[in-house]
Amino acid sequence: MTRPAQARPVSVPLNGISLSYTDAGSGPLVVMVMGTGSPGRVWHAHQQPALLAAGFRVVTFDNRGIAPTSECAEGFTLADMVGDTAALIEHLGAGPALVVGTSLGARITQELTLARPDLVRGAAMLATYGRSTPMLDAFSHGERALYDLGIELPPEYYAAVTAHLNLSPATLADDRSARDWLDIIGFGGQARSAGVRAQLALHEREEHRLAAYREITRPTMVVGFADDRTLPVFLAREVAEAIPGARYEEVERTGHFGYLERPETVNELLIDFLRTVGQSGQ
Repeated sequence: MTRPAQARPVSVPLNGISLSYTDAGSGPLVVMVMGTGSPGRVWHAHQQPALLAAGFRVVTFDNRGIAPTSECAEGFTLADMVGDTAALIEHLGAGPALVVGTSLGARITQELTLARPDLVRGAAMLATYGRSTPMLDAFSHGERALYDLGIELPPEYYAAVTAHLNLSPATLADDRSARDWLDIIGFGGQARSAGVRAQLALHEREEHRLAAYREITRPTMVVGFADDRTLPVFLAREVAEAIPGARYEEVERTGHFGYLERPETVNELLIDFLRTVGQSGQ
């Protein structure tokens, strides 16, 4: 079955929620998992078109907490989000899938690969982590406090802080590039929904999982972004070191938004890995 390059979102009842996803292309199935506070369509800027052109079927979706998927403002767990991804792959009926995740989406991908290896042909994790740090705890606490106190940062300051935390100094050193990114971030606004607040609450219950990842058996690739301030690159290296046989790649001059900042490089890595795994028959 050939699907349109830009499929319309579809909402289906899965794992006790309504989950919104898009399904485009044909070929080996790739399911892409986005990070905290962002919709699945962020993948459509660069990764989805490249993977479609490379001959993959690409499914993106909005995690619980991100409308039009159920926001579940009352709260949920990481296991719930892993269950959502598993239920989606089962619903598609084309598994096992190649799974790609970034940030929180990478954490979900790792846990899915560990818990349900029958659903995962191979897994690629961008800007990932397997444990928290005092700095991550402090930032997470601060984000939750801003929401709970009803504080909205001035738009210009919000854009500046977001750019500083998520982009490489090399990108921001170019004035034109910096202005463009500040405009893009400012246009997107501040995500302040109850569902996003529920996603932020996940950090309060995060566990140290590096030892558990030694039991992952599926082919994996970890991509670290050398200038990542949000999830420093040593955390990605730790995950790669924990997973037996994991391939590790590091992209220079990129921050936490590396898949948007240097998409050509990231896409080349993803396509090479996904093709290799797909051709291996694992």
